[in-house]
Amino acid sequence: MSKYISSFVICINLFIFSSAFAQNYGVISGRITEKGTNEPLVGANIYTKSDYTIGDVSDFNGHYSISLPPGKYTIVVSFTGMKKIYKDVDIKSGEHKILNFEMEPFSIMFQEVEIRAGSFKKKLEEQTASIEVIKPKLIEDRNTRNISSILNLTPGVTILDEEPQIRGGSGFTFGVGSKVGVFIDGMPVITGDAGKPDWSLIPVENIKQVEVVKGASSVLAGSSAMNGVIYIQTNFPGVDPKTRVQIYTGMHTAPKAPAVKWWNGINDFEGANFFHSRRLGKGNTDLVIGGVIATDRNYTGAPIPNPGVIDTNNITDSDMRENKARFNFSLRRRPVKIKGLNFGLNGTVMYRHQAVAMAWLNDTNFFYRAYPGAVLLSDVTTAYFDPYINFYTPSGTKHQFTNRILYRNSDAIKNQSNSALMIYNKYQIRKRFDNLGNLEFIGALISNYTKSNSNMYEASGSPVNSVWNSSLVMQFEKKFGSSLILSMGARVEHFALNDSIVETKPIFRMGTTMKLGQETFLRASFGQGYRFPTITERYIRTKMGSFAVFNNPDLKSETSWNTEIGVKQGLKFYKFYGYLDIAAFYQFYNNTIEYLFGFWDLDYAAAGFKFLNTGKSRVTGLDISFTGQAKFNKNTGANIISGYTYVNPIALEPDYVFTTDDRGKEYSYNTMSVDPSKKILKYRYLHTVKFDLSFYYKAFDAGISLRYYSKLVNLDKTIFLMEEATESSGGTLQPILYKNYFYHHNNGNAIFDARCSYTFKKKHKLAFIVKNLFNRMYSLRALKAEPMRSVSLQYTLNL
Repeated sequence: MSKYISSFVICINLFIFSSAFAQNYGVISGRITEKGTNEPLVGANIYTKSDYTIGDVSDFNGHYSISLPPGKYTIVVSFTGMKKIYKDVDIKSGEHKILNFEMEPFSIMFQEVEIRAGSFKKKLEEQTASIEVIKPKLIEDRNTRNISSILNLTPGVTILDEEPQIRGGSGFTFGVGSKVGVFIDGMPVITGDAGKPDWSLIPVENIKQVEVVKGASSVLAGSSAMNGVIYIQTNFPGVDPKTRVQIYTGMHTAPKAPAVKWWNGINDFEGANFFHSRRLGKGNTDLVIGGVIATDRNYTGAPIPNPGVIDTNNITDSDMRENKARFNFSLRRRPVKIKGLNFGLNGTVMYRHQAVAMAWLNDTNFFYRAYPGAVLLSDVTTAYFDPYINFYTPSGTKHQFTNRILYRNSDAIKNQSNSALMIYNKYQIRKRFDNLGNLEFIGALISNYTKSNSNMYEASGSPVNSVWNSSLVMQFEKKFGSSLILSMGARVEHFALNDSIVETKPIFRMGTTMKLGQETFLRASFGQGYRFPTITERYIRTKMGSFAVFNNPDLKSETSWNTEIGVKQGLKFYKFYGYLDIAAFYQFYNNTIEYLFGFWDLDYAAAGFKFLNTGKSRVTGLDISFTGQAKFNKNTGANIISGYTYVNPIALEPDYVFTTDDRGKEYSYNTMSVDPSKKILKYRYLHTVKFDLSFYYKAFDAGISLRYYSKLVNLDKTIFLMEEATESSGGTLQPILYKNYFYHHNNGNAIFDARCSYTFKKKHKLAFIVKNLFNRMYSLRALKAEPMRSVSLQYTLNL
């Protein structure tokens, strides 16, 4: 009994002591918001200057509360991207002070940077992976006709033959079998049969933000996102209607010697695009429409074969002109009577005539003409419709049901026509568990079905082929206190190709980020990658002049894992504000798929390309990026985006014989590399630098961009063997020339672009843009010329 009495007395004393303690304390509380918008700032830190452990973090409504002993204090309020607030207060016993704070952004550049990558809407610095962000101003200023040209300015990203490459994770594949996922408003723009991004579908006239996630992202975005993912967000209407019309005209200038100009007159390009958004009725219906019409004579001319060489296609220079017309719309409805519900329909219809040159005529005077038989002309019609429904429950749960029906028909020469139907469905649920410390959960069920009809794929036994991919996705994220975030995710991928090849694969990822100081963030992540070969990679078999592409029905899926550690540091000095980001990464690949040139079937064609599993490989490196803004006064400022990436891509099994060609020759990394001495993987650039600097003064704006690629270290030895074989053919075959360029001109390339603009009467803007300012004659992919200098004049009207 005495034990219970003692416990009761102790409890009474503790209660009396705590009551007396509480009475001696004062309380300050209030709300932290953003100045001008009155939006609550979630996660703002408020603490005493003398002891930062005494404080609080604002909740989802911006509220905070702090208990303090009587005395005088300096209160500090901080939030990433905002100016710190210092407030002196005098706390008296039992007093309750109400203090509200309005915070101002110290940089417009970072004010709106909020990331949706991975479906968790977070600030940039709270992401657990390396992410680069591109804002719409840069897209507009550079007369961007294709979003891939802007992505080429992103640190760690290279676009070759329309294929996005991140951190040296792939070589070149003519864009087929992309290892980087591409999404617009959450919907994939990777073709289901070839695994190729269709950049022309992306409405550059209405982009809100582009987010590039680096590293294995298969859990986040599916099989195609083995090396990363590109998310593109478009704008919805604001309170006021918005209209923008843009027209441009330009030309390619004469190339630098020894290359010669192949055209007469002006090698022109011109186009127009428009965008209009508004809210209809009582403001519950959103409408966005946009479109583009464009034509480009092309910087590459038609083939002119040597005497004795026959080009059976008889392609003319006028056939090389490219034309495009696209119309897109977005309609969203928010019913008044059903709170939390919105639904809508997005759609696009596009026609495009394109001319793709697979190789140059030679590496000197006809650098900008195509090789005989190596031009693909096609007329492509694409249409898709995306119905969707979103519902937010009163408890905060979000349900999303998104769908896409896409049809694409390509009418092409050389028996390479193709039609494909893709049906994509996704259900996603997002929920926050308050009773588990605000744990966030996202789950999704995804189905992606593609049916293709093409004579190119008859190697499967039929021109009609289908692939079905279903996925189950789960992701968790939790914030501990004000400084630590942990995320985990898992995905199960299931593929069925023609009901004959069936494969199921689970993959995992995890990541963390920790706030070490007001502007210092440390992150680390690990992720698995997985990619199922496409219909094209397995079954394509077609000829293009002396070249061919060969099928490989035994191609295996490639897998990988990626880990990185990075730090993001905010910088502020004088009137300059910015972020420095440094990341070290390690990527391992098994059953690496590469597109290799060889003598695969001499009865079908002399030589060509084939997708092959080449064993194990590894890519390590360092990624450094810096973004910033200086605002010297109300009318003058500057913006900078820059980055350096170093990669060390290594073949881990250089002696592994992965195939044998039609002559009985064994293929391994060592036997089929031009330079196997350092085990560097083929078609990689070890050093890349990206830089863009712009200045503005009142209505004037000027900028300069740099892209630097170090020398190409290694490539297929067979390309050199083909050069020897075609030169000794006696004139029946056009010589394939590359060896001289590789040894004498392959020393790295620095490409500069420049621009300037003037805005008048607030609504009108004139811009002058020069790309490849110094008219450099260069190649990034073997046998392919990159554009010579171009100049353009652009007019933009904003209403």
